[in-house]
Amino acid sequence: MGGPPTGTVTFLFTDIEGSTRLWERDAKAMHSALARHDAILHRVIEEQEGYVFKTVGDAFCCAFSTATDALAAAIETQRALFTEEWGLEGGVRVRMALHTGAAEERGGDYFGPPSTAWRGCSRPGTAGRCSYRWRPKSSCATSCRPM
Repeated sequence: MGGPPTGTVTFLFTDIEGSTRLWERDAKAMHSALARHDAILHRVIEEQEGYVFKTVGDAFCCAFSTATDALAAAIETQRALFTEEWGLEGGVRVRMALHTGAAEERGGDYFGPPSTAWRGCSRPGTAGRCSYRWRPKSSCATSCRPM
């Protein structure tokens, strides 16, 4: 992708479930796991024409020109994460949320209601699933699991 998408975009937000606990349990293994997690996300997001506009710890904030590309990235990322050997008890589970709407891009970051939907990623019990919201005229939610 040449630069950040503008206008109506679909955001993909991710967060590792229980990462603080994983760091406390085995910092060495988590250091390695986080590097692999980041590499997987960067690879898939780039393959699907996405744009990473922010990372916060182990959380990624990404933007896509189309909902189809964002959903494909979420599904492919979950599949890749699901099959990875993590070296951590219980593995690494990643929550994901997709949100489509009009947002203002400024200096490589986004502003407006759709860009704050990442807060939905922090809810417990959503790892391994992708939630989706589309609100230009109506609202809906679906989920997907890795195959």
